[in-house]
Amino acid sequence: MLGIVDQLTRATTHLKKQPQIGCNGREELCNRKYSNITHIATHDAPFIGVLPMENQNVDIPTQLDAGIRFLQAQTHHNAFGKLSLCHTNCVMKDAGLLTDYLKVIKEWLDENPKEVVTILLTNGDRLPVSEFAKAFTKSGIIPYTYTAHGDPNKWTLDSWPTLGQLIANNTRLIAFLDRGADQIKVPYLHNEFAYFWETPFEKLDNPSFSSCRIDRPVGLEKFPQTVKQRMYIVNHFLDTRIGGIQVPNRRDAARSNSWGGKSGIGTHTEKCIGLYRRAPAAVLVNYFDKGEVFKAQDRLNGF
Repeated sequence: MLGIVDQLTRATTHLKKQPQIGCNGREELCNRKYSNITHIATHDAPFIGVLPMENQNVDIPTQLDAGIRFLQAQTHHNAFGKLSLCHTNCVMKDAGLLTDYLKVIKEWLDENPKEVVTILLTNGDRLPVSEFAKAFTKSGIIPYTYTAHGDPNKWTLDSWPTLGQLIANNTRLIAFLDRGADQIKVPYLHNEFAYFWETPFEKLDNPSFSSCRIDRPVGLEKFPQTVKQRMYIVNHFLDTRIGGIQVPNRRDAARSNSWGGKSGIGTHTEKCIGLYRRAPAAVLVNYFDKGEVFKAQDRLNGF
């Protein structure tokens, strides 16, 4: 346990704050469409700490300060019927109310006017979208939200605005929900799988760790023209087993978050780029402070 605590201490001291330059830290990104940018994304971003089920080492403001611009989180009802950030269920890990999470992001956006942040929420209990809307409203974050107007089925990669346009309009939060979205009732909370597809979740001992197969939504591979017009997310994080329970693999995070090597980000994403002729919009990782995630992000964005 002391070794893990030491790792957390080093994580908070070696991370540098990304400078406020251009758009999301790069002048070159200002004129680039949102759909043509690769983000390193923190998988289960709010599950922070030293316990086996926790996926990140530092809190949300520190993640954002370091340069993370894409946050993924699971939601469930807690024991009191409140919408919370819970890992699989709220008994295993409850990281607090969704409203409070959104408030933290809003406060960071208040202080960082040249930054665009994406959040992806999973709806594990298949709750009505109105519950998410209440959390967004209560947090005060709605004025920052971007809405993709028009029929999602007709939305293309070219339909997205540039980062510069998002910043100029102060619509600097792009929000997605993996199931239960209704863009007529809540237009700013986008249906993830109308705009993205995802590769499979993998394990350390799985020889297909670098799979680029379209896993979700099921059956999308039958519609190649639709595939071409959706962004995609590469799930690039390792699990292991402790006492028969599958948990994030903290030990090998530096290896999986490296650029090269058999299980590196570069190896995985270059395979996907070879298949789809474009880079992913997001690469989901655990323990982003380990390895070379920002080197990978720069390379995937052509820097």
